Amino acid sequence: MRSNETSEIVRRFNQAFLEHDPAIFEDLIAPDCVMETIQPAPDGTRYEGYDVNLTFWQTMAVDRVNCFEVEDTFVMGDRANVRWRFHFGGGGSLRGVSLIRVRDGRIVEALAYAKTPGQSALLPE
Repeated sequence: MRSNETSEIVRRFNQAFLEHDPAIFEDLIAPDCVMETIQPAPDGTRYEGYDVNLTFWQTMAVDRVNCFEVEDTFVMGDRANVRWRFHFGGGGSLRGVSLIRVRDGRIVEALAYAKTPGQSALLPE
């Protein structure tokens, strides 16, 4: 797969969230798509298949209280790393990354990881 095809798919994926346009997802998700959410830690929830992933992402896209900010996208071949910040409508935010894999012009894998609140680990002395 060429990186420019992956870039276009991921650009449209991000666009759906940024523009709150759920229809964009309809042509982006593979029938065998696997997605893992950030919650509950440490492994998240796994969703498999077109319908469940479409519903999940469309629900997030129409949310006008909370929103995504794309901080950086890096594409290499059929894979993309998207660093993002999720802003909560009541204030505060969460930073994370989604590891996306594209096959035949559709997303087949989207694994999300996020920084969670809490104390920093102490460095060894």
